[in-house]
This record gives sequence, C-alpha cells and structure tokens, in this order.
Amino acid sequence: MTESPGLIASDSLATFCAGLAGRAIAPGDAEYEVARQVHNASVDRHPGLIVRVANAADVCRTVAFAREGGHRLTVRGGGHSPAGHAVADGAIVVDLSEMRGLELDAGRRRAWAEPGLTAGEYTRSAAAHGLATPLGDTASVGIAGITLSGGIGFLARKHGLTIDHLVSVELVTADGSLLAVSETSHPDLFWAVRGGGGNFGIVTRLQYALQPVDLVLGGALFLPATRDVLRGLVPIAASAPEELTTVALLMPAPPLPFIPAEAHGRPTIAILLVYAGDVEDGQRAVAPFRALARPIADVIRPMPYPAIYELTAEAGRRTPGVQRSLLLDVLEDSKVDTILARMAAPSSPLAMTQVRVLGGAMARVPNAATAFGHRGRSIMVTVITPFADGAERDRHVAWTQDYADALGLHDAGAYAGFLDDEGEARVRSAYPAATYARLAEIKRRYDPDNVFRGNQNIVPAGARRQDGASTGTPAA
Repeated sequence: MTESPGLIASDSLATFCAGLAGRAIAPGDAEYEVARQVHNASVDRHPGLIVRVANAADVCRTVAFAREGGHRLTVRGGGHSPAGHAVADGAIVVDLSEMRGLELDAGRRRAWAEPGLTAGEYTRSAAAHGLATPLGDTASVGIAGITLSGGIGFLARKHGLTIDHLVSVELVTADGSLLAVSETSHPDLFWAVRGGGGNFGIVTRLQYALQPVDLVLGGALFLPATRDVLRGLVPIAASAPEELTTVALLMPAPPLPFIPAEAHGRPTIAILLVYAGDVEDGQRAVAPFRALARPIADVIRPMPYPAIYELTAEAGRRTPGVQRSLLLDVLEDSKVDTILARMAAPSSPLAMTQVRVLGGAMARVPNAATAFGHRGRSIMVTVITPFADGAERDRHVAWTQDYADALGLHDAGAYAGFLDDEGEARVRSAYPAATYARLAEIKRRYDPDNVFRGNQNIVPAGARRQDGASTGTPAA
C-alpha cells in the first residue's frame, strides 16, 4: 500500500495498517480506482483511504483511527445508495465487502450474516434449505444497507419488510465499541436501526429469522402501456391475496428473446411478481392482470424463489443515474396521466417509472414498532433515470425532479432506502415527526458528534446543522 498524500501522517498510517487483519487501499494503489466506485457511476469521489475490513475488530480500529485523526468516515456495503454516500472526497471508507460469512441454522430458522453479503448470495444459500428472508428485488444489493433502511421487496405483502425478520445485530458505535443489539440489549438502538439507516453505527453481523419459501410462481407479464392498464393494475394488486407481491415498471420493452422484435423499444408495462404460495392459487391470482390487455409477453412460471433475480439483473449494472421516490395513499387518475405524459418524452431513453403496491404483512406491524414509519402507505412510485453520458447529468436530474414534483413529491412520504441526494427535508419526509424526533434523540446518545453522517443523515437532537440552525432541544 502506498502512502495517502496529505491525509494521514505516514507513521500513524503505518501503525494503523500493521494492526489490520484486512488491508488498506490508498490513492495510487493498483486497486484504488475500482475500490472507490459505487453503483451510481455519476458519483466520482476520491476517498483518502479505503479500509477493506476483515472483521469487527478492524471496524472498531478504523472508527477509532478516523476519530483520533479528525477524518471524515463513510461506510460501504453493497454500494447501491443512489446518492453514493459510501464514498466522499478525502474520507476514510470502511469497506465491508470482504466480510461475507454466513452461518445458517435451518432447523431453528435463524441465520447470522456478515454485511458484505449481497441479497442474491444470502437468498441462494437460504433457498438450498427451502427458506428465505425478505431482501429486496435486486441480487447485487448489500444486505446491510437494505436492512437498515427497512427492506421492501418481492415478499413484502406475504412476509413483510426485512426489518420484520431482524432478530439482532452486532454494531460498532461512534466511540469504537462493539455492541450486541436486540429487543433485550440496547432496545432503543435496536428500534432505531430498523429503518433509521446507518446513522447509529456500523453493523458487523446481522441475525435474521427465515421463513419457508420454496417454489414460487414468479416472472413478468408485459402489457401495453395504456391508461386503462396503468389505472387497472393498482386496484387488482391491492385486492390480490397477500401471497402476491408485484412491481410494475413503465419502460421501453427490452430486446429480450421472449419479447417480439416489433415491440422492442416501445413503451410497455412490465409487471414483475412473486406469488409465495400454492402455484395453482397463484395462477388464479395472476389471471386479472392477464385480463387487463392482451400480453406482449408472458414469462410467469413456477420457479425457485432466487430465480426472480434473473429478471432484475440489469439493475445491478453500474451506470450513471438519478431517482426520486414517493410513498402515496392512492394513485389518482391525474397521476396516471402525468406518468404516461412524462414517460412519453423522457430525458433519457433508459428512464422508467416503478409502481409498487404495498400493504399486507408489512402494513400490519404498528408504525411505532420500528423506525420505518410509513407502513400504512399503499403505493410507492419511483422515477428511475439511468443515462449514458455523465456530462448530461444536470439535464436528467432536472427532468426527474420536475416529473417527481408533478406527482406531488413534496407532499409525499419517502422511503429512506430509495432517497437520492435530496436534502434534509426529504430525509425528514421518510419519518413521521415523532419518529424523527425519537431517532434524533437516540442519535444524540450514541453519536453526538455525528461521526456517522455519510448517509441519509439524522442530525443529533440539539446539534446544529451545517447551515447553523438548531435542530431542537434534546428530548427529556
């Protein structure tokens, strides 16, 4: 490893590196250019040091080293954050990607997983035993990031959010301590990490409950992108059995072999779905979607649960992009018309609009039970704008923002896991006011100096924001 010029004194850096079980990567090292990349390719930042930690002791050591030297600290798991918070110019990055251990007890339906694992790796391992933990809908997403933000995926209506299956975590706090956190050990912190993101520490292990999920009815139905189809799919999905979770995408039809050539590139509504139950019952639940219009393509079939990730593999490709997301109660006809009109003239030919119908098991958990506080919202709409030329980012950001504003962005709730770099007001919209206040107070107790601020940041209660304004007095 070469020295990190201008960031850390060479003697302290050498001493630090000598005590690592993992390794440090600095500017100029052969691995540096790849190691500093995140999923959003429009994020181009140059950390001062990237520490590929091997274990919890390395994490504790790195947190202490950063604090002692007054260095900014960021954390990289899967690297999928739309805002690219995993890296910052000049920062020390705690890179968890090589902590990939998994201990799975199929008999007890419990798993201990390290945070470098991806959702796909974990899901495939659990599926070998006919089990699953809900973990989103893209295989390449890191398990820690999706868990800490809540975890909305293909099993949300049947089995709830990822955090509803989180049993405990091991967490390194801002003072470098390693804590065991659960309902009975630091319960306030356990409440906060279930939806409050990476604001409270660095997770080094997560214990999950597993559910029986084996053969599912899954795949995608490609329908014409018409007003009737878009209006009709939401009430059908909302009234479907809870075993059925759907994610609809208004997008250009991809050039896949099962889609007729004449439809390639033309607008379509792709309904991705998982029915986690009896396959024949699933076919009956899917029938109303097939009746909305003559399908362009129908690739719904019985499959092992992990096979659904094959349909979202493209989402794992690193590309420049911007996104905006809204949690809504209803999708009025005016919003349907807005979606169709905006998607008829996108800034990028790769743009898509995602409509998820929520409810079911995730909605039955009381809002106050975890820091994820929008369980009663029925629909999530996400505008996703990948693009090819990074120099045109401002144009795509403006189009995406204007589109989201037209859908009522500033009056809508937000899902912290889908937030881009949108400012404090949007972070606050991810939580009811009482939830945010409670999170800020817990942040004050565990991270009063806001060491963990490379995230959708919750400022400690009583602290001052960067603009100098107070966030309020600490709760009694």
